[in-house]
Amino acid sequence: MSRLLVIVPFIVLALDVFAIVDVILVDQRRVRAMPKVVWVLLILVVPVVGAILWFFIGKEKATGSGQSRTVAPDDDPTFLRNIRRDEAQDERIRRLEQELADLDDDPPKD
Repeated sequence: MSRLLVIVPFIVLALDVFAIVDVILVDQRRVRAMPKVVWVLLILVVPVVGAILWFFIGKEKATGSGQSRTVAPDDDPTFLRNIRRDEAQDERIRRLEQELADLDDDPPKD
């Protein structure tokens, strides 16, 4: 039991330090409910509860607004536009090659 009384404060301290560092480093646009300073004070005044509140309601998820997200190629309009442009360019090249081949096949005129 005495070992538990020694370990628990260190766990609480680590949780609080992690939460405070997270509050400081997170982008201001992702902070919800209160300003960052108030979150730090809440974590310091009510250590465990403040840290838990911060992680569950204090910030938006990383994929929220303001964050870039990965788009699948078939959903990316730029990618699709480039494919269409490349296909059109390939078709023009095929036509030109065919015209050149046709010109090469013509017998010389005397």
